Amino acid sequence: MEWDRLLRLERLNEPDYVPQKHRPIYSQDYDRILFSQPFRRLANKTQVHPLYDNDHIHHRLIHSLEVASVGKTLGIEIGVWLADELKVIAQDQVEVVAGLVQTACLAHDIGNPPFGHSGEAAIAAWFRDRLAQPSGAIADLTVEQRPEFEAFEGNAQGFRILTRTEMYRDAGGLRLALGSLGAFTKYPVTASVRGAMGVSAKPYIGTKKYGFFENDAATFAKAADTLGLKRTDVAGPAGKVIGSWWRRHPLAFLMEAADDVCYNVMDLEDAHLAGDLEFATLRKLLLPLAPKSNKSYPEADEAGQVSRLRAQAITGAIAACVETFKTNYADIMSGEFAGSLIETSGKSAEFAAIKETAKNRIFNARRKTELEVYGRNVVYRALDGLMPLIDELRDLNWKPKALSGYHVQLARALAFPVGSATNAYDALHGMTDFVSGMTDRYAVKVADMIGRR
Repeated sequence: MEWDRLLRLERLNEPDYVPQKHRPIYSQDYDRILFSQPFRRLANKTQVHPLYDNDHIHHRLIHSLEVASVGKTLGIEIGVWLADELKVIAQDQVEVVAGLVQTACLAHDIGNPPFGHSGEAAIAAWFRDRLAQPSGAIADLTVEQRPEFEAFEGNAQGFRILTRTEMYRDAGGLRLALGSLGAFTKYPVTASVRGAMGVSAKPYIGTKKYGFFENDAATFAKAADTLGLKRTDVAGPAGKVIGSWWRRHPLAFLMEAADDVCYNVMDLEDAHLAGDLEFATLRKLLLPLAPKSNKSYPEADEAGQVSRLRAQAITGAIAACVETFKTNYADIMSGEFAGSLIETSGKSAEFAAIKETAKNRIFNARRKTELEVYGRNVVYRALDGLMPLIDELRDLNWKPKALSGYHVQLARALAFPVGSATNAYDALHGMTDFVSGMTDRYAVKVADMIGRR
């Protein structure tokens, strides 16, 4: 892959757009995401720990801003290296590299539903239950479409928000730069193509999950072909090509690394603040990430020590990821690098220890477990309450003006976009748009209003 193509800044669906002087497109992309409603709603979406009285606990919006900050640093470090040592980009492209990574990082969680990853799992579980004995609109889904709902994926929902549902609806969405979309997409494959690939290709990290829905595949293909991402066609049982998948954009590894650094380190700090992790354990886990230093620090209370350890751990983790990118540069550019920067870095053992502690101590904490149970039931009740509306629309051949009185009221009360549904696939995606877009608080309100008990 070549940097002169990877850093292309044409806007999706607006290739002739001329940027303002001193205001590059990647900066506009950042602002379009920052000021969008889906991003704003992240302020009331769980990161890991339940949102409650401690205002210092992370929610998705704060996490996304922190990831964007780390991502910009990673982008600058790599950009300077590419310009000064490898001389494969111009000096003025250093800011382009940093800006694209920062933008992708800001958007990386924009498609995540309420209640953290448990909300994502709840949507998928609800559809699996329904698809076991499908009826109504759900029965109309094709075999190829079903995996998108049975394994609902926040990353694909994020791509849908950025390119379809916001701003220019169904005409490019936020119309981000193609380079921003490339850096955003960790999993450049659809669910159906991924399912047809077989076990052999799964070890590549970019196919661990899927990153866009079937009706957004053409949008990604357009961006990927312009960016010069390596493409692999996949054949079905009859030998006919049924779709494609791509190797990651190199900057997607930096976006992923920024997320990995932040959630691993900050989850520990949040757990300590929540009373689920004692200071001695936090210190034991974070200190090995910190770079060696002879600098002395004034005595601080426990909270001050935690802040310093967190900052030092992030600094050390960034340095490890930068070094890993440099070491594996040839494989990253050829599309052969199969892992993540964190897991391949010199700090992989330290991060493995953090993940093991998170698995055993943080993710099993009582408050988090209560949230997952509660959130699952909230999501189920919301979907149960909306599904009869979708089924009636289907029975009416997608004519919203013929809806029964209650469903007219329901659509009006929720501002549910009944007019955009013309088939079962799009209608069900509209339903998941609505549910996954809800904040924790609004999901509870909707479930209480329409949930069937």
